[in-house]
Amino acid sequence: MRWLIVLIFLAMPACQRAPATAEQARAQQATAGTMRPVLVELFTAQGCSSCPPADEFLDRLSREPAIVAISRPVTYWDALGWRDTLARPANTNLQYAYARRSRGEAYTPQAVVQGRVLLVGGREGAVHRAIDEYRAAAGAGPRLRLEGRILLLDGRISASAEIRLLALRSRVRVAIGRGENSGQTVDYINVVVDEVPLGSWRGGPLRLPIPPARLRTPGADRYAVIVQEPGAGQVLAAAYL
Repeated sequence: MRWLIVLIFLAMPACQRAPATAEQARAQQATAGTMRPVLVELFTAQGCSSCPPADEFLDRLSREPAIVAISRPVTYWDALGWRDTLARPANTNLQYAYARRSRGEAYTPQAVVQGRVLLVGGREGAVHRAIDEYRAAAGAGPRLRLEGRILLLDGRISASAEIRLLALRSRVRVAIGRGENSGQTVDYINVVVDEVPLGSWRGGPLRLPIPPARLRTPGADRYAVIVQEPGAGQVLAAAYL
């Protein structure tokens, strides 16, 4: 009888077996080298009661293949009882620039996918759809590779782009003492500590060494590179160093 069961299973058509989940499919594609990394920036704040679920989502998202997940805490909640210990005015300015460019609004939590799609940061399904839609439409775009401290870029682009290095803290645990999240302890993932320009790119092959001094930012334990059109434009490529 056991042999009969085994034979029946082996004879089953592949379509009758359990399909891979979407996450498994993405992992298989990444292993095969077919997925382009996608940048997801989360604008968040320690004083925003709606933000902790989005921060948890970004933590999970950061573990998925071919995702560059960045936390950008903003400053405009600071006046409401708790000064955000990780917020940077540069993050706030970038979020406002994204909102102006898209003719939308700045709010928290807000996720920005590849510098072009703005949506509520805690809506996991919507963020994943935006990621998948970008990949489906992007086609063969610029190619970014990192070989040690050497950045390699190639491809055609319609306008010049900025290359920036982001210094990150990979995980920061914060005990919030006042405000809407008083008493909560929240983990923040890949928090921007500093951001510096590395150069510009107009398309074609580029070999750009990253100065060793740029990789010694106090408090940073991880780095990422972003290639983006000026003025909070679309992100052309992103990768962790």
